[in-house]
Amino acid sequence: MQYNYKYRLDPPEAVAETLLYHVDTCRQLYNHVLYLLNEADDIPTRYKIQGQLPALKEWWDDLGDVHSKVLQMVVKRVYDNLSMLKAQKENGRAVGMLKWKSPREYQSLTYNQSGFKLKNTSGRSVLWLSKIGEIPIHLHRDIPENATIKQVTVKREPTGEWYATFGIDVGESTPEKPETPEKVVGIDVGILKYAHDTDGYAIESPNFSNERERLERGQRDLSQKEHGSANWEKQRQIVAERHADLKRKRRDFLHKLSNYYATEYDLVAVEDLDAKGLVELPGNSRNRAGAAWGTFLRMLEYKCEREGTHFVSVDPKDTTKECASCGVKTDKPVWVREHSCPACGFEADRDANAAWNVLSRGLEDVGVVHSESTPVETALPVDTVVSAKRVMETGSPTLKERTASAVSE
Repeated sequence: MQYNYKYRLDPPEAVAETLLYHVDTCRQLYNHVLYLLNEADDIPTRYKIQGQLPALKEWWDDLGDVHSKVLQMVVKRVYDNLSMLKAQKENGRAVGMLKWKSPREYQSLTYNQSGFKLKNTSGRSVLWLSKIGEIPIHLHRDIPENATIKQVTVKREPTGEWYATFGIDVGESTPEKPETPEKVVGIDVGILKYAHDTDGYAIESPNFSNERERLERGQRDLSQKEHGSANWEKQRQIVAERHADLKRKRRDFLHKLSNYYATEYDLVAVEDLDAKGLVELPGNSRNRAGAAWGTFLRMLEYKCEREGTHFVSVDPKDTTKECASCGVKTDKPVWVREHSCPACGFEADRDANAAWNVLSRGLEDVGVVHSESTPVETALPVDTVVSAKRVMETGSPTLKERTASAVSE
């Protein structure tokens, strides 16, 4: 199994200058390779372009200062971007051509297979990079002993901070998923409540209004500065830090919520949402973008794979309209938050009803026999609202005790 581990770097000023020099050399090579492809009648293979690198070094002295594997990964990066454009075009999207990268648009380099090593020097951890040197690294969590580091990507964030992302191979097979999952859950994501599940939990959306207000205030101040001036650069740094703060808090919430579902259940069923398409719809797109449903579902999927949990994406069509008890469809405008079936009389929260439909479809997809009991008989009497802060205590006994007490009542 392969994972990415990200760590903060603390390069001295001289090493930071060397890193910037290497990154900019890679950027120039990226633009040169793009030029070669644009001038060619037929696009050559990636390995043919990589074979030309030794010849380039004969007249391009800067390339000799960069590790050979790093240069090869620059060529791969160009071809990966071309493949991505081709895939988007095949999906019906209007795409243009790859553009040259400016210094601000190219901020990373990658060592693959060789040219790097983790060391412990005088009691401190350092990352050694070929032709760059040793860089102090904050190993806030240990890399598994049986893991093999396949590659390292070093990136400079807009805040000016440097990070190293290790691509590791644990060497363990994926845990087997249970043939007959016992603990199952269906999840319906939304805006008013971030997630509503079939165990009666309604997870509130995190409130980042203060962070957004600070970010917007910083952006307004930035727009009033003269572009490129010292004051503009100082304010740009402030805006970048506020962006990073908001991003960290959002991803922290998503990581802990997805980890809870992946570790507590044998099967997790979700809607197969086109998150990007939903953001592009008119009206309330800012809140939909801020919800980061696509990121949450991707996190949940890989964590379920890691834990040996069934992850099932189902067709979201009519999950809100269908009655979870009898299947009769009832049209409901967005502002109607309660489901009341005119056929069988089943009443529930709109999102809770959708979550039950998601679970039902997920069980069908994996071939699990349904329980004879209906949501009317098994659902909690009152949904348990969980604040976003409580997600920080994912899997705590307190949460389980609240569920148990709600059932007993």
